[in-house]
Parts: sequence; structure tokens; C-alpha cells
Amino acid sequence: MAYSLAPFAPQTGLRGMVTAADHLASTAGIGLLAQGGSAADAAVGAAAVMAVTSPYLCGMGGDMLAVVSSPGDDPLALLATGRAGSGVDATRLRAEGHSVMPVRGDFRTVPVPGAVDGWLALHQRFGRLPLDGVFGPAIELAEDGFVASLMLSLASHLVYQVRGAQELCPDGPLPLEAHVRLPSAARTLRSIVREGREGFYGGEFGRNLLELGQGVFAAADLARDFAQWCEPSVLRVWGHDLWTVPAPSQGYLTLASSWIAEQVGIGTDPTDPLWAHLIVEASRAAGHDRPEVLYDGAEVEFLLDEQRLSDAAARIRTDQAAPSDVTPGVGANPSAGVRRVADGDTTHLCAVDADGLGVSLTQSNALDFGSHLVAGSTGIFLHNRGVGFSLVPGHPAELAPGKRPPHTLSPMLATTPDGALSHLIGAMGGDAQPQILQQVLARMLHAGEDPATAVAGARVSLVAPSAGPFRLWWGDDLQICVERHAPPEWIDGLTDRGHRVIPIVAFEPNAVGGAQIISVAREDAGDDARHFVGAADPRSPCGGTASR
Repeated sequence: MAYSLAPFAPQTGLRGMVTAADHLASTAGIGLLAQGGSAADAAVGAAAVMAVTSPYLCGMGGDMLAVVSSPGDDPLALLATGRAGSGVDATRLRAEGHSVMPVRGDFRTVPVPGAVDGWLALHQRFGRLPLDGVFGPAIELAEDGFVASLMLSLASHLVYQVRGAQELCPDGPLPLEAHVRLPSAARTLRSIVREGREGFYGGEFGRNLLELGQGVFAAADLARDFAQWCEPSVLRVWGHDLWTVPAPSQGYLTLASSWIAEQVGIGTDPTDPLWAHLIVEASRAAGHDRPEVLYDGAEVEFLLDEQRLSDAAARIRTDQAAPSDVTPGVGANPSAGVRRVADGDTTHLCAVDADGLGVSLTQSNALDFGSHLVAGSTGIFLHNRGVGFSLVPGHPAELAPGKRPPHTLSPMLATTPDGALSHLIGAMGGDAQPQILQQVLARMLHAGEDPATAVAGARVSLVAPSAGPFRLWWGDDLQICVERHAPPEWIDGLTDRGHRVIPIVAFEPNAVGGAQIISVAREDAGDDARHFVGAADPRSPCGGTASR
């Protein structure tokens, strides 16, 4: 657990905080703040470090979403999500026998990555430092090397035989604390510094993607800017305005489930079994129709319509789980406790600076190293976010050229009714991200817990073992994972209400995730001074919070 306080003193220009899932990233971010950089510089610099040190979570071959709070303005959302190549064809996939999108080894599941465009857009709009300085820590780590974390060492067993992965794994799976150098990543970052997006999409990476894709991508596909600034989705809950990225992100589920939990009267005692039941039921009520309603272009007004949410809240009972096809009782399959919601891997980071600019940023490869395809000589692993597309004819999320798939990434922030930034928050966890954030928000905003206590608190999570990646709501065997340090009364209380409960015997990142938080609070009424409280999830093995 990382927990720290930092005074907010605009006159010094030297105060700020960064939380990330890797201490190397948070340290790099705070170093950029110390050089006079903004929270955007810190966020982009930390994100680039994560792409180098944690390629099993994220990278230049993935996507990035963010929500940004700038003093005096409403928050902004940044969708930097890739689009399917012009050569994809859902009919052909169906003719090949596919009923759902392929998971690995198929370029049709690889949208053009959007993360680099997102970094550049965030830096261009809110950055202060030159790009070579912002990317400096990541370039140095890639060239000079870094020590492999436990998670990177374990994850390397998945890809050491993948073509193009030999720079990461030159001698097979990485031994623990191996010294890792990635000169190709440094070369790509330097190209972006020199030439902007053209140095990436029009350079070595882009050429390799076009060649290896064998017709899936055209040059015009890469010429399109994948970073889109847009109005966030917003909803008032527990005395705060909650802001997240709009569709095709599933972020609306965090807002909807939190609003529903408030409406049904969730209490302020997270140890109460009823608290856990209402968390579960609010998530189920908000997300039951996600496969039908979430797609590229879905209307925020419909997804967060108050009558729609009120009707969902009205169906919740305090004494009984909503009807389902699952037989109540504790799960009989002992292996189910370690089965994943969606084998997704993601990372989130937060940054805030002395001027009050706050950035909540999530980036991802989708599933661990993504598609297990590498962009040739760059060594960049390509995401497989396209697994979120549908192959059902006529479905609004059906795979089509230029379309964005439904997205699990759900960064968000909270403001007080007067518009002041109060919290930056996000998490990894695949389909479970909104559930994770809902619980942490309920603990902080409603139960009054500090960020460190809230992020460490026990969680419940919906799982459907039969469902594939990012298809939680397609499963007909919905179960409830409960962390091992949860109050013992939770399991009995949930089981008595008809839930099928699966105790988690070990940390399962995609069931309960790893959150990052920064809280920004007034020190006293009428005073512009602020203090920060940051928390990096103890479930993130290398997590770190840095402040200055």
C-alpha cells in the first residue's frame, strides 16, 4: 500500500502527485512535475514508462482513454481508441466458422492502436514540457534497462516463443529480476519525438503493421487521428458529479450502478452483508443489457436516462437476488475461485499538479500481451481490443471497417457541486472495472473512508466462467467472487439471498482489479489551499504513489 499526503501550494509551482501501478512510472511522473511540467506531462511520461516496463499490461500497440479536469472548466474526455482496419469482413469470419471474434493470432482482432495519438493529444493540449523531456524517462529505461518485475517475469512465459518477442525475451522466459533492455521501444519513442504521429503511424511501426496485416489495414486507416476530445458522461451521486468517458467505453456502468446503489439506500457500513448484496444487485441492474446497448455511437442520454435507471433500481429487493438461471448456493467447483472474468490486462494512473489540473488515464493491450502478434522490428505487441466486436448479423457492435469496438476502459473523476476536483480514480480489471470503481467510490464518497482504506477494502465481483473475454453479460452462469479478507458474514448473507458465491483464495486481478486514486480536498472553507491523498492498490505488486 502506498499512502501519502502533499500540500497544494500554487505559488511554489512544486506540488503535485502521481499514482501508478509501477513505482518507476510514478517516480518519472513526479520528476516531470518537479521540472515544471503539468499533470498532463506527468501522465504522458508515466504512461510511456508503463509501456516500457509493463508490456503485458499496456503499450504503444494498445489504446488509451482519459478524463481531464482543468480549473474553471468542465472536465473533458479523451477517447484514443483504435478502429477496425478497412479489410475486415464479418461475413467472411462467419463463413470461416467463427461465432465470436478470434482471440489470438488474427490481425482482424487488432484495431489500429490509439494510445500514441492519445499521448500526443493530451500533451499538445495541456503539456508544458517539450516532448523529448516527457518521453525522456521511458527512453532511458528502454535503452539502459530496468529490472523485470515479478509480474513481467511470470507473464513472459506466455510470449517468449512469439515471433518478434525476442528482444523482450532473448533467452526464453525472463528470470526474476532479469535486466531488460528494449532499444526498439526507445527508437520508436525517439521517432515520435522527432516526427510526431507520423514517426509512429507513418514510420517503422506503421510500415510493419501494413505488411504483416496482409490486407487488413490500408495506409488511409493509419492516417486517421484516433484521439477524440469529447464531452464526458456525467451523473450526480453521493453529493458529487461523477465524470467518465462516453461510449464506446463501458464507463457509464460506474455512474449507473453507483446511482442505483444510492437510490436503493445502500448503507454506510461496508461490513454489512446487505451492503455487499446491494453492490452486486446495482451492478447487475446497470449492466444486464450491456451487450445490446453498448457500441460505437451509443447515446449517453439513453444509457443514463433517469427513468431507465429508476426502473432498474425498482426491481432490486433487499432480501433476494434478482432472478437468474444460476442455482443458489456456494459454488461446488473449487477451481472456479481462480477463473477470470476476462483475461484482460490494463493499467491506470492519476496525476495532479500545482495549478489544479488533474488527469485520470487508463491504457491497455486488452488481454495480457494482446493478440500475441508483434509489429515486426519494433517489438511492439499489438492489442486485441477487437474481441469486443460482435459477429451477430445486424448487431450495433458488429465488426465493420472503421468501427470502434465496445471498450472496457473506464477512467473517471469526481467533482464537488461547485465544480472543484475531488477525486481521480480508475482501475484495471476487464469487465469488472465499473464494479471495482463503484465499490471504492461507495466507500469514499458515501461511507467516508480515506482512499487508502477504501482501495484496500474487500471487494465482490460478478463473474461468468463460461463467458469469453469481455463478454461477462453473455454468460448464463453468473457467480459472485468474494475476496478472502471480506467480512465472513458476506458469504452467508449473499448465499442466503440466492447468490452463488465463489470465495477467491488468491489475488485475481481481473476479478477485483487494481485501482489508483488521488483525492484532492480543501484544507478549510474559503481557502484555496488543497491537500492530496494518494493510494496505489496493494493488489498491484509494483504500485507506487509519488508526491512533491
